[in-house]
Amino acid sequence: MRLTIDGKTIEASEEMTVLEAARAAGIYIPAICAHPMLTPDGSCRLCLVEIESMEETALACKAGVAADMVVHTDTPRVKEERKEALKNLLAHHPCECLICERRDRCGPYDICLRNVAVTQRCVLCPYNDQCELQQVVDYIGLEGEELAWQYRGLPVDRDNPLFERDYNLCISCARCVNACKEIRGIEAIKMGDHDGDRWPEPSDGKSLIDSGCKYCCACVEVCPTGALIDKAAKWRPEINHEKLTNPCSYECPAHIDVPRYVRLCGEGRYAEALAVIREKVPFPGVLGRVCIHPCEQACRREALNEPIAIKFLKWAAAERDDGQWQQRAKKSPPTSKKVAVIGSGPAGLTASYYLAKQGHAVTVYEALPEPGGMMRVGIPDYRLPPEKLNAEIDIIKKAGVEIKLNTRVESLDDLFAQGYDAVFAAVGAHQGMKMGVEGEDAQGVFDGATFLREINLGQKLDTGNRVAVIGGGNVAIDAARVSLRTGAKKVTIIYRRTRAEMPASPEEVEAALEEGIEIMFLAAPVRIERAGKILRLICIRMQLGEPDASGRRRPVPIRDSEFTTDFDSVIAAIGQTPDIPEGFKLKLGRGNTIETSADTLATSSQGVWAGGDAVSGPASVIEAIAAGRKAASAIDKYLGGTGDISEVLAPPSEFSPCVGKDEGFFAWARAVMPALPVEKRINNFAEVELGLNDEAAKKEGRRCLQCAVRCIITPQPLPPKLGKSKFRREKMTVSR
Repeated sequence: MRLTIDGKTIEASEEMTVLEAARAAGIYIPAICAHPMLTPDGSCRLCLVEIESMEETALACKAGVAADMVVHTDTPRVKEERKEALKNLLAHHPCECLICERRDRCGPYDICLRNVAVTQRCVLCPYNDQCELQQVVDYIGLEGEELAWQYRGLPVDRDNPLFERDYNLCISCARCVNACKEIRGIEAIKMGDHDGDRWPEPSDGKSLIDSGCKYCCACVEVCPTGALIDKAAKWRPEINHEKLTNPCSYECPAHIDVPRYVRLCGEGRYAEALAVIREKVPFPGVLGRVCIHPCEQACRREALNEPIAIKFLKWAAAERDDGQWQQRAKKSPPTSKKVAVIGSGPAGLTASYYLAKQGHAVTVYEALPEPGGMMRVGIPDYRLPPEKLNAEIDIIKKAGVEIKLNTRVESLDDLFAQGYDAVFAAVGAHQGMKMGVEGEDAQGVFDGATFLREINLGQKLDTGNRVAVIGGGNVAIDAARVSLRTGAKKVTIIYRRTRAEMPASPEEVEAALEEGIEIMFLAAPVRIERAGKILRLICIRMQLGEPDASGRRRPVPIRDSEFTTDFDSVIAAIGQTPDIPEGFKLKLGRGNTIETSADTLATSSQGVWAGGDAVSGPASVIEAIAAGRKAASAIDKYLGGTGDISEVLAPPSEFSPCVGKDEGFFAWARAVMPALPVEKRINNFAEVELGLNDEAAKKEGRRCLQCAVRCIITPQPLPPKLGKSKFRREKMTVSR
């Protein structure tokens, strides 16, 4: 049917309200209590309009449309009645922050120059310049009005793990209550009556935990004031909303849709979960075992008890691969373009995989006898079994990638002379760094990268019974645990800082301690002396000083604290650097890394890109994969393609945000990864971690708070013109 709003003829369906019809047509009508995804209760009375043939003004959120209806939203009568409705809405809300004529000139950290109570100062409100109410007030206009209001004087609840509740700022719109009920199906809160006033409270009258709150913060998302606010968003109008509401995906270097695959695992739909993962990475099984999981470090569930075991769920999905994801895999027709990739590590193979799927002919040159780069030679078999790596590399080969082993490239000019149109240099960082101490070239002293490489390639190394490992990263932990498995009786890690500063993954450190490896903290080598068959390692005690560039406290030697310990072997695992052939003729930076464009990974030479550890220095598999994706996109565009390497591998699925209550949800414990007993693993290279069973994986997926549900909550329409509040939330890009 047709109706007219403010002189504009629009069409609407008969079940619509006037407010819904106006919004659909892009006509703004203020309405605090009427959120697009929630049932309005008309309590705010801001959506008043005049309808011809009706004597009284009507609530647009309640009035249904009718054929040939004529509606006016901006008449003097409407404006005046809206102002009165707004004043009633603000009966208990501090108002000076809303009507101050100086507000547009004040920054978040300025000193308030008004002679008003602290509770009324906009610069002290944690939601200042993020507030929907501020914008609505600016639109309706109350500047210069005398407002009578009464401060509730309620205590602010700051004990919640993720958000604060300050009901002194509540305007009783009930949007939070309705969101918890209608969007989430939890009903953890209700509107409570207090002598004619009302504000939300736990549905059981006691606590949010006892009321079944799942801390998804959907209530915070729909709150129009600072009554509910993320702790991380206080006084931060510039905060990245996706980082706040979808932190796991945001922090993942490859931006895997973590919430979606965690949810699918929680529903036992592992094949679909794997398809979601494979939309961004070609090594789900590898990552499920060795990823450094920055997603878990960002997980908001940790504020309740422990983060979701996201890495373990990736493993669970990969182990239950039924090939479903391949049905939707894309493969473009041949382009006649040739790409050479130097290095078959995670960066090189990832770029190769996506370039081959774009239709380009890709050849990978690998100096080692086996493909995989550091995944093959830097990670021990007990963490990443070779057959698991081989299976995922085979999929890359089937996509059309050719891998030439035992082939070291010394000149990029030679590759271009062979007809390649583009080159991606992903040679890794395989060269161990020197400690810079006297005696480090003595027999029996190894560098960590070489030690692990030779062991992983099947070489026999005699380390003797007593092994010292210098360093505190994952390579040091791996070298120590490998030493046990190759015959050492006592292994000692020597690290110059404390455990709190160790860059190694905490779970790997814990596993080393379980296996009986000793860690000597606050000690550093000074020199190494050989006495017959014995290596004497002279160290000095350290103490922590001021933070250095890494943010960790700098180790400072303690005078006259040297001590000597005897070992049969010493493994220096203090870092690696790339070994870049001079024939590449590329501009190098600090640590012998290749300098590239941050946006495209293009190097100083035309047609050459670089990525992975060769650019970043020693990093992680997931960071190398992200670099491979970035390079593949840039190279494809250079070769005449679109640069779009995205895929949709998961089948369409309906996501219902309505989850209901779960008894004891707050305290649900993180899944524990089953592992081989210590006595069954220290003399062999069998995989230590055994994977989650179906029940454990489903329970772990259901522990997710579903923070990203906020990404699908429709934003409240805001006034068409900016008032004094400058805030506009960026458009969400995440899909569930």
